Amino acid sequence: MPWLQAHLEVEKPQAALIELLFEQLGALSTTLADAKDEPMLEPPPGTTPLWSYTRVSALFEGDTDADNLRASIDQVLARENSRRLQLELLEDQAWERAWLEHFQPMKFGRHLWICPTGKEIPVPQATVIHLDPGLAFGTGTHPTTDLCLQWLDGAQIRDKTVIDFGCGSGILAIAALKLGAARAIAVDHDPQALIATHSNAVQNGVANRLETFAAEDFPPRTADVVLANILANVLIELAPQIKSLLKPGGQLVLSGILHHQTADVTQAYAPEILFPPPGQLGDWARLNGKSS
Repeated sequence: MPWLQAHLEVEKPQAALIELLFEQLGALSTTLADAKDEPMLEPPPGTTPLWSYTRVSALFEGDTDADNLRASIDQVLARENSRRLQLELLEDQAWERAWLEHFQPMKFGRHLWICPTGKEIPVPQATVIHLDPGLAFGTGTHPTTDLCLQWLDGAQIRDKTVIDFGCGSGILAIAALKLGAARAIAVDHDPQALIATHSNAVQNGVANRLETFAAEDFPPRTADVVLANILANVLIELAPQIKSLLKPGGQLVLSGILHHQTADVTQAYAPEILFPPPGQLGDWARLNGKSS
């Protein structure tokens, strides 16, 4: 059975209203997305931020009356909003899996590969992570994750303990284990992230060396390596907690930082952590240093 998908781009204050309107008109699901390339990787716990200009999408049954959709929007918003309404008919498929068709194997550093479930890497001696991100952030496609994976590929982490703080899909913790880390701890405030992390760890044969914790239940631990791929404002806010996770002489890797934010993040971790010049990929930066 085909489906009708509706898209409407609106300013942030109107997004929740349009989402509610779509639901009242019979939408089976709604999605909010960035309409103007405004980065927002992972919000702080307990918040639900929106982009300044948001694309609200909704999926309806195929026989939904498109004219009724437009008329209902006209009743709530100015007529120019309904004129921007985009409608398309979609053939039935497993929507949550369709995007994986465009997720191809990727190489990070010299040996590390991320490979979507069901595909193989014909490269001898490669370290391969088979990944199904589910509903969690972290496939390696974003520069912030790319920067962390490149660091892991070149780091000496064999037999060390690792904390992946804000683990998303678990990609960094699993990469560390596949590269020889003794144990890893994955922490996130999103239950979907912990589900995806455990599933991916099982698939990659490292679940027996991985622990997962909800952020609010995470007991104090220390590790040789701490990875935090979050956002700059969250890294600054949580600096005391993140620093406390490092053993003396431990290595800290911070990502999710725009290049112009590196000075503020560096200051938040001084003087305990000394960072060399940051790694950079496009507009994004990675800070990695050692605790004193």
